[in-house]
Amino acid sequence: MVPNDQIAVDPVLYDLGNEYSVDDWQSNHLDRVLGVSRLHGKWPKVRGEIAMAHLNTSDNKTTRYANLRQSTYAVAVDDKQFEAYECIHVVALLSEAKSDNPYFQSPIGDSPKHILDLGTGKGTWAIEVADLLPNTTVRGVDLFPPPVSWMPPNCVLEVDDVLQEWTWRDPFDLVHLRILDSAFTTEESDRVYKQCYENIRPGGWIEHLGPSMYVECDDGSVPPDNILFGFGDLISRAANKMGRPINIYQTFHGSIEKAGFVDIQEKVYKWPIGPWPRDKLLKEVGALNFHHWSNGLEGYIMFVLTKFGEPEPWLKDEVLVYAAKIRSELTNPRHHVYHRA
Repeated sequence: MVPNDQIAVDPVLYDLGNEYSVDDWQSNHLDRVLGVSRLHGKWPKVRGEIAMAHLNTSDNKTTRYANLRQSTYAVAVDDKQFEAYECIHVVALLSEAKSDNPYFQSPIGDSPKHILDLGTGKGTWAIEVADLLPNTTVRGVDLFPPPVSWMPPNCVLEVDDVLQEWTWRDPFDLVHLRILDSAFTTEESDRVYKQCYENIRPGGWIEHLGPSMYVECDDGSVPPDNILFGFGDLISRAANKMGRPINIYQTFHGSIEKAGFVDIQEKVYKWPIGPWPRDKLLKEVGALNFHHWSNGLEGYIMFVLTKFGEPEPWLKDEVLVYAAKIRSELTNPRHHVYHRA
């Protein structure tokens, strides 16, 4: 019997053996799921040049790292990384596919006036929520200008540093945050949460989704000495040396409570990596999440390992080899792995 919280495995994958190709992991049957753009085959690349105005950047071939303040954005800002963000955006929506509103779970009513998306990235969440709520002003803010060509008139995307004084005049009904691991030091995170608290209207909400980078397995399909199980610890130690913890999902509750919020609720997701689940929805989540990991892996770890890796900073080629090994293990259909969010 499978435990209640263990994801059931699709037995068909065992028949694929060595003939299984990474191309089979494509997500190709989303049909505007919950308002998300239809996807076929490989995810479309972001088109056009990424705006660089008002930013200092350090180029690593095609990979860019934003630098609006003294410290550097630790995750790559390029087309490939935005593609990874698009994957995880849909994964998050699919995780709440059975809810009335998959974009957020906070009970802010049907007519909120102001919503803020911190760390908006490409701006997809902010744009789609603005489209969903045409009478709501939705602001998305990041250190890097989102590469967008269209947005609804009630959506405002801004380049700003949220560690500086907030100058927005209107209080927010909801502040939304997603995937800001290693964006702040512990003290900076506390400051951001406090800023959120001071700029949310009475009765308003904060909602933060933070995926873990620790790969897990419940059924013993992956040997305990597999390279996957050391990934989270390796990146976490490097991030701690950098001064910006990557496992902030473990401190959400305490930090938000410290800022002054009450009625704090937590929900944990298991996100499979790869389409190995039997459940059709989780299979889709797994296929998309595999592409999130596959496309975003180097962007997530290149900076932190080449600057703060152990026992000494890694060479770029060493990071590329390590990423290839991780990706190879994730592609194995016999490995039933997931991570939490």
